[in-house]
Amino acid sequence: MDLIPSFSVDHTAIVPGIFISRVDQIGKELITTYDIRVRKPNVEPAIDVGAMHSLEHLIATYLRNDPVWKDEVIYWGPMGCLTGFYLILKGNRPSKDIYDILLAAFRSVENAEEVPGAMAENCGFYLMHNLGLAKYYAAGFVDYLTANKDRPEIFEYPKTERPVTDDGRNFFDS
Repeated sequence: MDLIPSFSVDHTAIVPGIFISRVDQIGKELITTYDIRVRKPNVEPAIDVGAMHSLEHLIATYLRNDPVWKDEVIYWGPMGCLTGFYLILKGNRPSKDIYDILLAAFRSVENAEEVPGAMAENCGFYLMHNLGLAKYYAAGFVDYLTANKDRPEIFEYPKTERPVTDDGRNFFDS
């Protein structure tokens, strides 16, 4: 069985950043999935679940209302490991090309006074939000992106090399 692309990334080497996870062709259109890694996997603690939920609502709302990007956004949502988000956009842009919009989106969290859609009518678990911690994580990511914008490793995935058996199959340890 083939390892899916996100599991072929060396999670011991990845740093927070903006990465292309995969590019797919749907009909005539290219669709790109970006890995927006906010925390260093297996080193930094995962994002608090309430904060993650709030960041999901806040940033999705920001992206889907941005006049330039709103028609390009297909999906914004959390990773199961709670170390970042997936952003799916129409087209195929290098990671650096979405740096500015993501920086603006995370910066916008600082001024949020409420979490959009955090009501029983709009959300599957409206009680699981934490705006204060969402602001903390967003500010930390903004500071990190700003300080590291010229480092190529925040835009390029480290890949995991898998040994190949004598009969040509990839070896997986789990």
